[in-house]
Amino acid sequence: MEPLVANLKTVQDCKNLAQNALALGKPEIAEQCRKRGVQIRAEAYGAESDVQRECIEAVYAYEEVLGVKKGRHQRASRTWPMIKELGIIPAVERIVALRKPSAGFVTLEEMGLKEFAFEAVILRHPMHFSVEAVRISEARMKVA
Repeated sequence: MEPLVANLKTVQDCKNLAQNALALGKPEIAEQCRKRGVQIRAEAYGAESDVQRECIEAVYAYEEVLGVKKGRHQRASRTWPMIKELGIIPAVERIVALRKPSAGFVTLEEMGLKEFAFEAVILRHPMHFSVEAVRISEARMKVA
């Protein structure tokens, strides 16, 4: 990540720099700004561990790509209530256990951001998830 992007402190600063980067024909800088914005939002959420923070980053990344696709902010309206009800890790387990990949996985993959998918988080932190969640994640990430 460019030092200028890494030093951004607010989501609005990230959005402003991303717009300027696109206007100057620097889409790679704009992409870094979007990723930094996701990191800032996840840090503000207050996760208790790295794995929880990465799961929250995955939700914010999904919201970010939805916003890019739809041209307006879009919340992960099914995911947040599930996180609130079950907790972060159990909610991720439940989402990944679905027969078909979640809309978040598909959308992040389409936008080239599958490193933010829940499945990628599970593979980076397998000791925090069930054997079944790890198995499903491995299979999806191989196909993707």
